[in-house]
Amino acid sequence: MNTAGHSEATERRGLELTPFRGLRYDPDRVGSLAAVTSPPYDVVVRPDGVHHLESADPYNIVRLILPQAATPGARNDQAAKTLRRWLSEGILTTDPDPGLYVYEQRDGKGMLQRGVIGALRVSDPAELVVLPHEDVMPHIVADRAALMRATSANLEPLLLTYRGDDSTTATADLIERTAEQPPLLATTTEDGFSHRLWSVTAPTDVATIQAGLARHQALIADGHHRWATYRRLRTEHPSPSPWDHGLVLLVDTARYPLRVRAIHRLLHDLPVGDALAALDGRFRVRRLQVPLPEALEALADAACAGNAFLLAGDGSFHLVDHPDPDLLARTVPADRPTAWRTLDATVLHATLLDHVWHIPEDSPAHITYIHDAAATVGKAERDGGTAVLMHPVREEVVRDLARQGVTMPRKSTSFGPKPASGLVLRALDL
Repeated sequence: MNTAGHSEATERRGLELTPFRGLRYDPDRVGSLAAVTSPPYDVVVRPDGVHHLESADPYNIVRLILPQAATPGARNDQAAKTLRRWLSEGILTTDPDPGLYVYEQRDGKGMLQRGVIGALRVSDPAELVVLPHEDVMPHIVADRAALMRATSANLEPLLLTYRGDDSTTATADLIERTAEQPPLLATTTEDGFSHRLWSVTAPTDVATIQAGLARHQALIADGHHRWATYRRLRTEHPSPSPWDHGLVLLVDTARYPLRVRAIHRLLHDLPVGDALAALDGRFRVRRLQVPLPEALEALADAACAGNAFLLAGDGSFHLVDHPDPDLLARTVPADRPTAWRTLDATVLHATLLDHVWHIPEDSPAHITYIHDAAATVGKAERDGGTAVLMHPVREEVVRDLARQGVTMPRKSTSFGPKPASGLVLRALDL
C-alpha cells in the first residue's frame, strides 16, 4: 500500500460525523427501556432469541430489525408499518434538536466503554477512511438494504473504532465531561450491562468532536454488512441526500480497548463423525471429555502453536490442530500476507470448508454463524450437525490487515461490547 497516498487521503478527508435528531422510545409509553432493546440483528439467535425478545415487550426493537413474516417482502412491509404506527402513537419520538450522542456501557466487572453516536459520511473504499476487515455475504447486504429502503431508517448503529492521539484529546475530554452530567436515559439489560446516553447539541461541542475525528480513519469492528448496505443505498439516491450518511458508534480503543471474540460455525447436515472421518489424518484429532470452559482453554493453548479448532455435536469435544503443511500449501491462496494465510478463519474456509468438507460458506442452508459457543454446541447436538468453535484473533492483527487493504474471511471476529439496539435510531425522512 502506498503509505504516502494513504496519509494524504486521511488528511484530505477523514471521519465526518454529523448531528441528527435521534429517534428514541418514550420511557412513559413502554414497560422499560431494557425490555425494548435487543442485541444487534446478527447476534440474535433465531428463532429462539427473536421469540424471547418479542415476548419481553410488545414494542421491542426486534420487531423492526428482525420482522417475522412469510416472505422477505412481507417482513419489510411489516417493519415499515410497525415503525409508522409507533411514530404515530408516540411510542417513538424525535429529539427536538439535532445532536451527537455520547454512549456508555459498563458490565459491573470493571469493563467501561464510551463512544460517540452520529451520522457518518459514507465514504468510498479508496478513500481509506472506513476500513473493513471482513468480506460480506451479498444476500445479507441485499436483505438489510431492502429493510432500510422499506423503513427509511437506520435502525441500529454500526460499531467503529479509531485510535485516539493528541488530536483527539479535546474530544476525549468532552466525552468524559459529558458523562458526568445526568443522562438522557439509563437502563440495565438482562446481560448485566448498564447503558447510559447523553445528547451533545451545543455547536461548539459538536465542532470539537468533529475536529478531533477529521483526520482519523476507523476500523469496522461490527457491522460490515450494514456498512456495505449504506454504500449501496447511497448510490441509489442522488447526492446530497440523507443516504449520504449512516448511523455509527465510534469508540477510541486507545482509551477503551474492545474485547475481540470469535464467531463460531454450525455446520448443518454434517454429523461430527463424518466431519472427523473426512479429515483422514490430515489434522491431528484429540477427543476431550471435559466441560466447555476447559475445552475452550485447550483450544486457546493449541492456538498459540498454530491453527486449531474445536469440533462438537456428539456429546464431547474434538480438538483439531496440526494441519498437514502440504495440505495448507495446496489449499490456502499464496498471494496474501502471511498474517492472513495463517489465520484460523482462512484455514477453516479455504482448507476445511472448501476442500475437505465441501460446504459452501455463503449458504444459510449449510452453515450458520453464531457468536455464543454454548449455543453453537447446543444446536449442533440437537440438530445432528457439527459445531466448529474458533479462537479469537488479536485486534492488532485485524487492524494491520485492514490497513493493508486485506480483508479476512467473513465472520472472522466479534468485537464487543456491541451497542444495544433500540436506544437511538435515525429516521431518514424526518
